[in-house]
Amino acid sequence: MGTFFKYFAIASFVALFSIIFQAYHESGSLQNITFQLQALVQLESNHNIISKDDKPRVVVAYGSCSDLTVRAVDVLNYTGNLKDFQVRDESDDEIHTFEDFMRSFMYYFSKGAAAERYTPNKELFRNIVAIAKKHSSHRWDLGGNAPVMGKRFHLEGAQVLIASTMSVKQRTHLDKGIDVVDFIPSEDFVDDIHLIFEYKTGDKFGDHLAPRANRYIIHNDENNPMITSLELLNVNKYNPKLFVVSGLQMLDNFPFKSPSVRKERLQGVKKQMTESHPDTLIHFEMASFVEIELMTDLLENVIPYADSLGMNEQEVDNLMHVLETGKISLSADSNPRVATTLDQMRKVFKILNRSYYEHRKNDVKLRMISRIHIHTLAFQLMMNVKASNWKNIKNAAAKSSLTAHRHVCQTSYVNPENTILVLDDSFATSAETPAQNTDKDMRPKRIEIKLGDPVPCWNETISVDEIHSVDVEICLSPVLVCREARKTVGAGDNISAAGLILQI
Repeated sequence: MGTFFKYFAIASFVALFSIIFQAYHESGSLQNITFQLQALVQLESNHNIISKDDKPRVVVAYGSCSDLTVRAVDVLNYTGNLKDFQVRDESDDEIHTFEDFMRSFMYYFSKGAAAERYTPNKELFRNIVAIAKKHSSHRWDLGGNAPVMGKRFHLEGAQVLIASTMSVKQRTHLDKGIDVVDFIPSEDFVDDIHLIFEYKTGDKFGDHLAPRANRYIIHNDENNPMITSLELLNVNKYNPKLFVVSGLQMLDNFPFKSPSVRKERLQGVKKQMTESHPDTLIHFEMASFVEIELMTDLLENVIPYADSLGMNEQEVDNLMHVLETGKISLSADSNPRVATTLDQMRKVFKILNRSYYEHRKNDVKLRMISRIHIHTLAFQLMMNVKASNWKNIKNAAAKSSLTAHRHVCQTSYVNPENTILVLDDSFATSAETPAQNTDKDMRPKRIEIKLGDPVPCWNETISVDEIHSVDVEICLSPVLVCREARKTVGAGDNISAAGLILQI
């Protein structure tokens, strides 16, 4: 009995110590989060007030839709033979059957990767929509990159013009202060629908667990791929400080299967960009592209005429792979290391601006990529060319981080107890070894994230080619990750717009 009580006492002590240690650890973690939150809010508020008499004018284009959102595992909780839908190394570009859809969804769900896919099968899409609408958890929202970003810009104090075709019903979901270049005052007009399957970290689907909260979107758009508001937009007439080009992923797997029509529409976008006033900053919001032909068209007609790029961890990986190999990268690490993302950002910056220097004599409308914003679950990463017109990079990074939490948690108040920090307290600036990287200014160093100053910034000189080097400033802000994700769709649009508003 004595031995039993001895071991029982030891076990009880260990359990009690474990509880006390965990409580101490959580208390310390909560304190760290609170310190970081206070510092981020201070950075945000330093440049958060926009004068009523000096509201920046912003044009946001193109496209809109009605978002139908459901929790994926509630609607797609498939109980049959999951072996019929085995996840493959590569997902299908197109979705023609329910089996294609399930396989595609499982592929991205298992990786926790955001995805947006088109199906040419109208009947399949209508059937899946009907199934989703029957579930009690479904909700309808105004969707599309342009309206979502436009609403955020307006909320932050900008004067906004949205270039998209939307029904009278959709128009009622926008604040009265937002102008729309084109909406259809007809009850016969039918909005495009995007069906959004959201999932949370740890959600289970068959044998797969979601490694992080994210969303899968499927659509069968008819209006957005034609960029129906294109000809009605006169950018210079509105005289904006910023022109945002977005929604071009709707041209992926173009439903009309006419490369010439698609190229013609993109050349129309190019015309609007190249005819914009030189003082108007142009931002291109990347998205989930799966067709190499479209990416090639974008690299020819859109990206060379933008000053700024916004993207998530999947999209920067995809863009880098296309630039380096000419091939699409369908998914990437959903929680990448800072060092890896920094290397990808530098490569994209180098390759795009190398092309700028090579061709600017023959095309005076070309623009240097002077700003890149990459948003991930754990951190916001921004790069600005130091000689550019982009301002307040550190404050913008902090605001983007706070906006990520507020949107995903669907709250205006950031509660430290509903927050986790995924990012470590320090990071390396490159994953490449000195042997791989001969540029002294870009050799790896370690940067600490301080409690009272959680947004570290530093300068680099990036050698674009043998002749041209560019001085840049880079800032990183940790994201106060929402523990209980309530809405993931639209997060990237809100984050990008929040970052841009402080930089113009």
